[in-house]
Amino acid sequence: MLFDAPPSIGHNLQRAIDQIAAENGVSNKVTHLVYSHHHADHIGGSSLFGTDVLRIGQVQAKQLLASENDPARPVPDVTFKTKHTLNVGGERVNLAWHGTNHTPDNSYIHFPDHDTLMLVDIFLPRWVPFDSFNLNEDVPGSIAAPDTAMAYPWKHFIGGHMGRLGTRADMVLYQQYVNDIIDGVKKALATVDPTPFFAKYGNNVWAAAQQYLAAVVAYASGPVIKKYLGVLAAADVYTASTTFAILESIRLDLGFGSQVHP
Repeated sequence: MLFDAPPSIGHNLQRAIDQIAAENGVSNKVTHLVYSHHHADHIGGSSLFGTDVLRIGQVQAKQLLASENDPARPVPDVTFKTKHTLNVGGERVNLAWHGTNHTPDNSYIHFPDHDTLMLVDIFLPRWVPFDSFNLNEDVPGSIAAPDTAMAYPWKHFIGGHMGRLGTRADMVLYQQYVNDIIDGVKKALATVDPTPFFAKYGNNVWAAAQQYLAAVVAYASGPVIKKYLGVLAAADVYTASTTFAILESIRLDLGFGSQVHP
């Protein structure tokens, strides 16, 4: 059995393993732990498995975990840079790294014999991203990641949260949501005039910037919230914060809408 191990209390974790194993007619002995990435909400339970399992992760996961020195998250025993294939109990699991997205070490986990792809904290089927675009460390990389995911052959998708399997149609819907935010941000940057905000607040530059960016976010996110309310869960909860994260990436990573001109 392979696990991307979430944090849990030991006996509850064992009960969950026993239940999953029984339902699928497989052994309840965990032999391998695949680290999707280094974050504690996904591998914070790793230490509960002791030393009798083989932990596998992208090479940067080992570097990050070594620097964080969390005994609950032992460093992986086996690392890979771009690709690694596991053959365990007759099952094949293809691991790959295609660049930074949510984190520098986030891996694509493909189960080719089950038409399933696992990519954690990028796309949560039928939900909008968590606060501030899933707290992604690389916003352009995270925006591009679904295209990489769609290049894989799969019918079922595991996003790592919210407990819902996704489909390819779900991912297309998510990509359209993100693209609508991007289009809205670009339109807002071209439409919302920053001058009145800086004239109003004078030397209080942070107040002026906060109010201007809040107006840009409201302009860009309002139509998106209206369009996806009832289509993607929590569209009214986190769309604004995701819009702000994407706005700042568009301004700072891409230079779009810069108020400084050569």
